[in-house]
Amino acid sequence: MNPCDLVRSSAEHVVRHAELVTINDAAIERVVASLDDVAEIAAGSFDRELHYWDSEQPDAVAQYLLVVDALNFCFWPDESEDLQYEHLAGGLRRSLLADPSALDASRLAVIDGPMLRSLLRWPRPLPLEEERARLLREVGEVLLQLYGGLAANLVRAAQGSGVELVRLVLAAFPGFRDCCVYGGRQLHFYKRAQIFVGDLWGCFQGSGLGRLSGIPQLTMFADYRVPVVLRELGILSYSQPLAAAVDDRQQLPAGGFEEVEIRASTIVAVERLRAALLARVEAEGRGVEVSQLCSVKIDWWLWEQGERSMHQHRPHHRTLTIYY
Repeated sequence: MNPCDLVRSSAEHVVRHAELVTINDAAIERVVASLDDVAEIAAGSFDRELHYWDSEQPDAVAQYLLVVDALNFCFWPDESEDLQYEHLAGGLRRSLLADPSALDASRLAVIDGPMLRSLLRWPRPLPLEEERARLLREVGEVLLQLYGGLAANLVRAAQGSGVELVRLVLAAFPGFRDCCVYGGRQLHFYKRAQIFVGDLWGCFQGSGLGRLSGIPQLTMFADYRVPVVLRELGILSYSQPLAAAVDDRQQLPAGGFEEVEIRASTIVAVERLRAALLARVEAEGRGVEVSQLCSVKIDWWLWEQGERSMHQHRPHHRTLTIYY
């Protein structure tokens, strides 16, 4: 089955039964109506300056992106709470520029916590450091066993299909299988598997290794930053006890009703936001390509808002997990 369809059906099932999180459709309409230009979202692009990019080294770029997304989770609790995604992406970029063999699969396969810290150029222990190192060892070992040590060969095996690449990532790497059980039903979120495909497409600007069909089938990447933005926009509302717990920075258990409803409602809210944006484009007759106004681009737009305003926004929900 299409793994992206599994994410959508999982999220819709939760929203139908949710008691703690509500999606405000009127707020979605207000947000869409207030935008100066929907084309801004469709024109959003991947940040090549933050990430490693070399048009002459596409295999190295793919290797870098897979490593970034293997580690792309839990930026708290850091000692001074200043660890951010930019430190992960930028640290790996600098290490790869200094040593082109830094992310070779043979080196990833034997990495430990202190070695990872050195790779990221981070001065103190990382949150879930040993688990991060284990996941990188898994990446290195699987790439060596199945794909000649290269993430690029994994990408090529998908034969230009973004959805197939999601499926291959899930099949190869247990650490990317973002699932849980809610009310007796297995749910699928697949945040890091989907974001690898989105990152690859965005970084290569839809060409070369990033020439992937089916990108509009990807959902947004259910994490912790986008729900904050949707809540600030009035699109998501939390029950009073849940709002108090999140605002008080209490930990929510991984796979618990609170966390699952936040993540699922975020996915469905972005799907509805996309539908409203497309309706506005159609009504206005603007020349915005439907394929460009996808959930990936909307996720980038919301995430960037969250990054810019993180110190003004209310806290994000806190769940110790390897999935986001």
